[in-house]
Amino acid sequence: PDASANLIPSTQWQWPTAGKVIDGFDAPRNKGIDIGGNEGEPVQAAADGEVLYVGSTRGYGNLVIVKHNNTYLSVYAHNQTLAVKEDQAVKRGQKIAEMGATDAERVQLHFEVRRQGKPIDPAKLLPPR
Repeated sequence: PDASANLIPSTQWQWPTAGKVIDGFDAPRNKGIDIGGNEGEPVQAAADGEVLYVGSTRGYGNLVIVKHNNTYLSVYAHNQTLAVKEDQAVKRGQKIAEMGATDAERVQLHFEVRRQGKPIDPAKLLPPR
């Protein structure tokens, strides 16, 4: 198998929502980035993949986890509504949820990228803006 298949080039990642980053990556305190926005705003898959988990978890509220390959997962938390089901294939840019404030103090998207289970700074993968 081609080892490079486990690496997703940054050109294949996109921002999951339009808002500004309100809290940056600072593991272990913040295992991802928090992006501000308005309730009901679309949350999009940051890269192609398959929905691994849809549900509610303490500290994350309503969340979606997308598995991109054997290396990368992305996590989208605090959503108001979830628009996908487990095992569903999703494309980059596809709406997977609507922004909300479940288990958060304000409306925001908490976005994590995990490489082999370890949180990494999503800003290193996302295109500059």
